[in-house]
Amino acid sequence: MRHINRLNNFFKSIVTGNGDPIMTGSVRLKIVTNIVILCFILVIVRVGDLTLIQGHYNDPTGPQANIKTQEKLTTRADIVDRNGVLLATTLQSQSLYADPTLLDNKPYLAQQLAEILDIENPLDRLNKQGRFVWIKRGVTPDQQKQINDLGTPGLAFKTEPKRFYPHGNLLSHLVGYTSIDGEGLAGIELKYNDRLNNQNNALQLNVDVRVQYALTKALKNKQDAFSAKAAMGGIVDIRTGEVIAAASIPDFNPHAANIADNNQRFNRFASGVYEMGSTFKLFSTASYIEETGHPFSKTFDAREPLKEGRFTINDFHAEKRVLTLPEVFIHSSNIGSALMGRAIGNDNLQEFYTDLGLMNQIKTDFPAIGKPLTPKTWRDVNTLTASYGHGIAVTPLHVLQATAIIANGGIQTGLSFAKEAPDNNKILTRIISPSTAYKMQQLLRLNVLHGSGAQADVAGYMVGGKTGTSEKVTAQGYSKDKLLSSFIGVFPIDQPRYAILAILDEPQGTKDSYGFATGGWTAAPVVGDVVADMVRILGVPASGNDNNMVAGLDRYLKKEPSITPASF
Repeated sequence: MRHINRLNNFFKSIVTGNGDPIMTGSVRLKIVTNIVILCFILVIVRVGDLTLIQGHYNDPTGPQANIKTQEKLTTRADIVDRNGVLLATTLQSQSLYADPTLLDNKPYLAQQLAEILDIENPLDRLNKQGRFVWIKRGVTPDQQKQINDLGTPGLAFKTEPKRFYPHGNLLSHLVGYTSIDGEGLAGIELKYNDRLNNQNNALQLNVDVRVQYALTKALKNKQDAFSAKAAMGGIVDIRTGEVIAAASIPDFNPHAANIADNNQRFNRFASGVYEMGSTFKLFSTASYIEETGHPFSKTFDAREPLKEGRFTINDFHAEKRVLTLPEVFIHSSNIGSALMGRAIGNDNLQEFYTDLGLMNQIKTDFPAIGKPLTPKTWRDVNTLTASYGHGIAVTPLHVLQATAIIANGGIQTGLSFAKEAPDNNKILTRIISPSTAYKMQQLLRLNVLHGSGAQADVAGYMVGGKTGTSEKVTAQGYSKDKLLSSFIGVFPIDQPRYAILAILDEPQGTKDSYGFATGGWTAAPVVGDVVADMVRILGVPASGNDNNMVAGLDRYLKKEPSITPASF
């Protein structure tokens, strides 16, 4: 108690000055002065904090500006497949930045950052003028920990939205990818960029990720087996036009699209245009039947090469005999198809190909669709060569769309990638009669039973299809050593539901294929493998039997003496 009284007396003496007015005023003045000085120091410290330490946050070119531009990305919608499986989403990630003015020993720090972050020339960034520079955006948690362990003043992190693709390379060409700032640069991400940025609900695609995996796996297996330069393909629901799968190989990691080369980023199924060869016989034969009304018993003389001006048309595997219409198709006779083209006529074939969508760029909800290459001046010889897929180049999507029309009873629906695709692609238009469409189903099935498509067949399911093998154009002309081998399949052929296209670019013959690298050896097995997986994945019931569809034709092709061309 005695100590407290002494303390009270001490403070009292300071304030009152022990009755001395001069001392009292002096003490009070000192107290006020000290308080003012203290307040001034606090203001100076706060100003320094705002200008020197935090000032770069308010710099219009600093991290705050970057964060503000990123805020909308937190609401960029997810992308899901037809079953709701997540294909693309936005998550929060850490981005590393630096204040170069606070860094010491920059060369040593740059070496550490290069090792931790796997980046090149970080010293250039550390030496930049100003208070802010990005070092790396979207670092991993492990990288963040290693950076923090450095304990370096002047390095800091900001939380930013980052696009993630759970399936990696599998859908890189279809879903696409975004920029570091979350703007769509390719695929669905580009086509639906505004929609994804301005609506929170997920964008649902028509693709089935399970079927996409089956297609990609089968293409890669055969690409490896035949040492092909590239591979591509797609699957379409014939009745709706929905694209169920689409693959382009090589593919790339969408999380690092900036380091993928042009070959990896090139979308072959949408942007590449190719002379498809004999797959086009599906379209020219349909045109012939529709235009002329001739029956299957119609014959074509394929004993000699066909001359047209200075051009000569030959068969790859020449039968050198008179062929019926089905035989022209299953033996893939260029001569027979050219004779059909001549009977159809220039204008009619061009008009038919236009109706199938083969002459113009496809209008659908996907970006960068390739434009077909067609003769500038269409002459008689162009009609002959176009009937077997030479002299006209289209994308794989064109082939799928045209095949879907024929297999859908002749009705066009248009292709679509997303469930909410514009309705203008869903206008139903009849291109060929149901009768012609059914005859083409028969021919497609016969080609698998007796022609080059045998390796696409799957026991218990009726697969139909047509092979194609075209020589690629080089600076020296058509090259016999550089082939584009393909197979377009339809199943179940008795009740068509899916069109499947497989293409191998520059496959090489193997011992197992007896040196052949044609569509029947390379691409047809891809479709067979995909069908085998699809029936299991989608629960497709077994097909009917061939007796109801091609019995008479089948027996004729087996050379039964009681069956003649007049029978069908």
